[in-house]
Amino acid sequence: MTNFLLYAATVLIWGSTWLAIKYQLGIVAPEVSIAYRFAIATVILFAYCVATRRRLRFGLRDHMGMAMQGVLLFSLNYFVFYLATFHLTTGLIAVVFSTMVIMNTLFGALLYRSPVRPRVVVGGLMGLAGLALVFLPELRVFDLGRQGSVGLLLSFLGSVLASLGNMASVGNQRRGLPVVQANAWGMGYGTMIMVALALFRGQPFNFDPSFSFTASLLYLGLFGSVFAFGCYLTLLGRIGADRAAYATVLFPIIALGLSTWFEDFQWTATAGLGIALVVAGNVVALARANPSRRTQAEEAP
Repeated sequence: MTNFLLYAATVLIWGSTWLAIKYQLGIVAPEVSIAYRFAIATVILFAYCVATRRRLRFGLRDHMGMAMQGVLLFSLNYFVFYLATFHLTTGLIAVVFSTMVIMNTLFGALLYRSPVRPRVVVGGLMGLAGLALVFLPELRVFDLGRQGSVGLLLSFLGSVLASLGNMASVGNQRRGLPVVQANAWGMGYGTMIMVALALFRGQPFNFDPSFSFTASLLYLGLFGSVFAFGCYLTLLGRIGADRAAYATVLFPIIALGLSTWFEDFQWTATAGLGIALVVAGNVVALARANPSRRTQAEEAP
């Protein structure tokens, strides 16, 4: 699959999961819902690996790396974001989450000495400015009181955890671990973390039989976890964590489009200007320094 298709699939699927996650909140505790989601994804991925005869036996060091990926990318970051939704609107959380573009650049430079591409930083800042315009009404009424501060800190912490999870995936891929198997084991470890957390917090493993909860859970497990993470982490290994993470800037735009249909979102001139700025930032961030040269990663099929 080409980088463009991987990028498009990641943006479209994860952009739609914002709406799906909304239907998960309520009767079932966040950690239990997350455990269900990644349990489904784990079963699907392991079944796929067995059916295609992919290697599933790895050494202790490899399992430690995959477990770290599971803790940071397939469990704790989601739990923190779920908690943040009790304090902030999802639009504002999306704005904070988009800072992962810059976090991936910084963590990549610190942990792997990856080059800091100026156009990625500029494009990311343009995207954040655009999102600020899109969600300007929410930003204007944002209260820096106790509840707002807690939500902001939780959103920022979730973004940091997700970015570090990206770095864990980069490290695993650099050691030669295949993306599919690493995701299978990582999601398995993430599921166990959420089960342990639910037991520690005394949460019941109940289930909401409604269509909205069941359908959204299956969508999150199959598309949001199996397909989207496979596309994104493959892209991350090909073009780098900084450029791959710019997809996170577009997630809220997709969510905003869905809100127009399902939540009666009202468009404004400011929101339109913000979207235009995000698109422009995307072009800047993904532009190559020399169009005539392509890296081996960018030419991969």
